[in-house]
Amino acid sequence: MKAGFYDDGYAVYPHDPAILKWVEAAKPLATEALNDQTLLDTWLLCEGTWFVGVDALMTGPDGQAGDVPLAGQVISDLQTEYCVQRPMHKAQLSVVYPGYPKPREGESEGAFNYRRKRDAAHVDGLHAVGPNRHRHLSEHHAYLLGLPITRASEGASPLVIWQGSHKIVQSWLSEELSALPEKQWKDINLTDGYMSIRRKVFDTCERVEVPVQPGEAVVMHRHAVHGIAPWKDNTETNSGGRMIAYFRPEMALSLRDWLNLR
Repeated sequence: MKAGFYDDGYAVYPHDPAILKWVEAAKPLATEALNDQTLLDTWLLCEGTWFVGVDALMTGPDGQAGDVPLAGQVISDLQTEYCVQRPMHKAQLSVVYPGYPKPREGESEGAFNYRRKRDAAHVDGLHAVGPNRHRHLSEHHAYLLGLPITRASEGASPLVIWQGSHKIVQSWLSEELSALPEKQWKDINLTDGYMSIRRKVFDTCERVEVPVQPGEAVVMHRHAVHGIAPWKDNTETNSGGRMIAYFRPEMALSLRDWLNLR
């Protein structure tokens, strides 16, 4: 992996012609998704300022866009480092528009303030379940790979990462789960510890905005705390919104190996 990844919890890969070729092939797939009323009804949230787009980009089983493979140095590094399940999921198409964030439907005032002031910071795979929104470990991703599709300025709601937070989260999850049989992990209510560990991250880790452009790639550690920054006033994009494709393949490993892998 690129230097600094395991210390910082993320890495930005420079412009790669193979990634840009994939991005160009993904653009018509993105247009198709954003013209699909069913997808818009499902995923256009926060009063029209965020298209969440889970599995909305019609990529192939190995991540290809049309007949263009998902390739480049970042992909080679990830394939060397991580064993992921095949077929891969379809890519998320995340599109943020000027004015983000607005309240999400049903979102409490406290939750909206957290979105505005803390970038809706979270750890992927720890899902809020049931009417009480208790946090459970529901997915075990290998990594998060972000591939920007549109060019956008730095104020266009970039990805936010708390540098080094992956180490704190991984240590906490190990304390919570490692002594238990793997089959019980999904049933453990992690809510209180999760809230506490996020506060620790906010107090001790640097918040870093990570704007990236087409042809570049950002890879984030599976345990990193991350979110989306608010759209800054007077920020413009050529396409009207900041668009990025995300892959979060699950690991083809036991849960215990997933937890302990650096």
